[in-house]
Amino acid sequence: MTTVFSSSEAAAAAHLAEANPANGSGSPSPSQDDKGTTAARPAPAAKTATRGQVDITNVRKSFGATEVLKGVSLSVPPGGVAVIVGPSGSGKSTLLRTINHLEKVDGGYITIDGELVGYEVRGNKLHELREKDILKQRTNIGMVFQSFNLFPHLTALENVIEAPIVAQKRSKAEARKRGLELLDRVGLKDRADAYPRQLSGGQQQRVAIARALALDPKILLFDEPTSALDPELVNEVLDVIRELAKSGTTLIVVTHEMGFARDVADTVVFMDQGQIVESGTPQDIFANPREERTRSFFSKVIEPAFNI
Repeated sequence: MTTVFSSSEAAAAAHLAEANPANGSGSPSPSQDDKGTTAARPAPAAKTATRGQVDITNVRKSFGATEVLKGVSLSVPPGGVAVIVGPSGSGKSTLLRTINHLEKVDGGYITIDGELVGYEVRGNKLHELREKDILKQRTNIGMVFQSFNLFPHLTALENVIEAPIVAQKRSKAEARKRGLELLDRVGLKDRADAYPRQLSGGQQQRVAIARALALDPKILLFDEPTSALDPELVNEVLDVIRELAKSGTTLIVVTHEMGFARDVADTVVFMDQGQIVESGTPQDIFANPREERTRSFFSKVIEPAFNI
């Protein structure tokens, strides 16, 4: 397949893949450097995750003449929780979708545990993987969308177990046992036989979270998971994500819920106009942002009583 990458990018990607084998062992947590790379701070010591290192390097993406990602770099360590905030149209959701190759990048590259996402190195160039290989990679990357995307003709349990049976060839008995455990984890075991139309929006989103967990992914991506919910249903979904944040699974969350970002994030990333303006701990970003654009944004979206 035709590559859109320079030989220098391919060489850098190949070197990184060699230095960080796919099992993630021996890969230190990255930190802020003087080259503009934004790094999530290490996850708390209580977490014991050894997989799920995400490295985004100089990623660029355009839709027609509009450049929506302008050389974005971000690293999230295994078990880290990175929450991405910013105004609408800043590139947050597009960045999230490049991590599982739902959006192809126009430049730069992404690795998970040292393995390139969506591409392979051949010679000195990056080439897109075959579709079946991309789908295989996606089993390591769970994603929860704004609009649930449940199959309307399947029950809650059937929605959860469909992918493990089809993609991972698990037996129906094994998938059902695991599916019930996951529905219990999100507080919906008693609704296992309900169809989506019989569930509230919050319940449907919790089923979607259980479905994302069913493949035992290395990382979980959340694209504004509460934006389609009525206000009174938001907390039941956020509470589930809060529990996941304690589990050691790497989470990358796009959200407008600033209180949630403050409570669960290891690192808050503020994006605007296709770039990461700044990132840091919730204390750093909410209480003492360095950049004027960050201060201006938060002054408009955070209540005066909001504090750390």
